[in-house]
Amino acid sequence: MRPVVPALGWATVPFVPPSVTPPPAAAHDLLAAGELSRGRLVSALAAVLAGSLLMTLPFLGGDPLLRQELGLCLMLAMFGAVQLLWATYRPKQYDGRRLLMAGVLWLLGVLAALRYFGIFSPVVALLPLGVFFFGMTRDAQTPAFVAASGAYLALAVSSLHEGKSLGILGQVLTPAQATTLLVLTELIVVVAYLGARSVHAATLLGIARHERAAWAVVQRDAVVAELQKDLARALDVAGVGRFSDTVVGHYHLGEVIGRGAMGEVYAARHEETKAEAAVKLLHTHTLREPGSVQRFLREANMAAALETPHAVRILEVGGFGGDLPYLAMERLRGEDLAEHLRKRSTMSFSDLSKLLIDVGAGLEEARKAGVIHRDLKPRNLFLSEQPDGSVVWKLLDFGVSRFATADVTHADGRIIGTPEYMAPEQAAGEAVTHQTDLFSLGAVVYRALTGNPAFAGDHLAEVLYKVAHTMPPRPSALADLATEVDVVLAVALAKAPADRFRSAEELREALESATRGNVLPELRERAERILAVTPWSEAGKVDEIE
Repeated sequence: MRPVVPALGWATVPFVPPSVTPPPAAAHDLLAAGELSRGRLVSALAAVLAGSLLMTLPFLGGDPLLRQELGLCLMLAMFGAVQLLWATYRPKQYDGRRLLMAGVLWLLGVLAALRYFGIFSPVVALLPLGVFFFGMTRDAQTPAFVAASGAYLALAVSSLHEGKSLGILGQVLTPAQATTLLVLTELIVVVAYLGARSVHAATLLGIARHERAAWAVVQRDAVVAELQKDLARALDVAGVGRFSDTVVGHYHLGEVIGRGAMGEVYAARHEETKAEAAVKLLHTHTLREPGSVQRFLREANMAAALETPHAVRILEVGGFGGDLPYLAMERLRGEDLAEHLRKRSTMSFSDLSKLLIDVGAGLEEARKAGVIHRDLKPRNLFLSEQPDGSVVWKLLDFGVSRFATADVTHADGRIIGTPEYMAPEQAAGEAVTHQTDLFSLGAVVYRALTGNPAFAGDHLAEVLYKVAHTMPPRPSALADLATEVDVVLAVALAKAPADRFRSAEELREALESATRGNVLPELRERAERILAVTPWSEAGKVDEIE
């Protein structure tokens, strides 16, 4: 999981505790790149410094044994520096083990130099510098501080006990002076460590907050895009249509309540019973297009074939022998899922569970009737208010549906369905099955939980490529979701139909378990197998088209 860093009250204080919540992976990636750059610079400088000091040793004099000891330790320090420098150019080799080896060899070199030059010589400045560098790394933090501070303290106490405070410099300090310098040196090392950890944690927090803010902008842009599309639809619905105040079949038509690419939907009342209805008519220009009337009739047949309260009910079909085919449906009150998500961005698990129960029941009836919807999306899922005050989700728009025995996926050279919620096999023009609708339902669940569409792009070809060949960003990278939800959606959005859930109810049960932090081992293994072939993509800007 890529956890979201909470807003911490102490974030504005210069010192940031090392226990800060881990940020998203992008923050770690950025810090890792910075660590490689710092490691390259520090290891190069350490190699140059050790080499330079090694060449000057013959001219410094002093205790021969200490000089030989320093020479050996400097060669080891150079070796450690070169090894670390080599690893910085091969990121996979740059790990905690190499850092530890370099740190130990560098510390030996510094301690040998302190024994040779003196515990309060300028060499002591290398300790806080080294502690600061290792304090900024991922793998060597507290151990580096403890080792450097403890080793120096042990060396200092031993040297002071023996009366050797300044090595070859020859100056002797009083006990009070030596103790004061020792305490100050240790304080500098402590401050260097705390400063390094503070900078490291604050950087993590800053990057995480920036990423969170960037995603907030992305989500806001997606909502704005939805609003723009709905505004265009609202402006396109003029209120009074061409057939307003006319009678079609047994229905008196009123204002236009919807308009799409193929036709218009009018509010209507039955001439005799006065019961409300919604009557769909084809556009005049659509009537001249090959196959339009057949697809219109197919919608009526598909919807009429479903005996379920979870699909819009067909009241009357007529006009197919004349110039004005019509489809009378029950009049629904409420809102579709697209409008719901536009208002609230996401759905709660309880609301989503209700949607999956109702829509799943509708899809199961469709499967039994041999009907494949082929255009499941938020706009086609409607939360209908019932006369008794209850609500029920209904499937809408069977205009692009087909029976399972048919083999048509494209019509008149045009793709059938909505690309952003289309299954890979449907996008490729291959045979579609009940699993095709379940993939679309998985994409709807992804949108409802994360606030972002699973697949989007600037043009149709880009969207279809993503649907067929890539996974969307990890859900828990976009919203505060458990990693178990990632497992469920990985299976729901599997490219191969056989890898997906068998029913909406199976998806709902898995999602419900995931919210409690549980997933079946078999499901986790299936998700890992799916993601090994097609891993989650990196988070990026998305726009939604419905």
